[in-house]
Amino acid sequence: MPRINLLPWRQAERTRKRQEFILSLGAAVATAALVTLIGRWQMSSAISHQNDRNGILKDEIAELDKQIAEIEGLEDQKSRLLARMEIIETLQRSRPEIVHVFDELVRILPEGVYLTYLKQTGTSFEMRGVAQSSTRVSAFMRNIDTSEWLADPALRIVETKGGDSGRGADFTLFATQRSRATPEDGQAAGEKVAAK
Repeated sequence: MPRINLLPWRQAERTRKRQEFILSLGAAVATAALVTLIGRWQMSSAISHQNDRNGILKDEIAELDKQIAEIEGLEDQKSRLLARMEIIETLQRSRPEIVHVFDELVRILPEGVYLTYLKQTGTSFEMRGVAQSSTRVSAFMRNIDTSEWLADPALRIVETKGGDSGRGADFTLFATQRSRATPEDGQAAGEKVAAK
């Protein structure tokens, strides 16, 4: 029987299998590296896309913050303007009141009482004068109390003078002004001005 030496064939088979294993191992490593690179590229692309979106959102938020600040500034300006308008309307309504107050003072001043000093601070009046007697000062205070335009008389000083001068009493009196104007009066005046 002829002798067949199988060693070189086995050696060649082993070498072929080793080469196939190395090739398949290399292919697996290359595939793993390719998958890793593709995954990293996709992740970096997603991160870059999200960063771009975040940048756009930050820009929009900054723009909205500017608009909110402008709106708040406009609201402050609006409230200041409304306060000014209210003051102007109040002044417009109270403008004719001082005329009525002076007219009322002439009417309620009793005979024998003379005013030498009159000062208005806000709605408060300080009046100094001379009266023939302290009873005339009391009558003046009663007239102030029943007046339509003045109220709350408060006597500060009454100094009775005697002698040849003929002066009876020097007095200092305080009173407050009653406001007769209503918001409807101011609106009616505004409508009249608008109609003109």
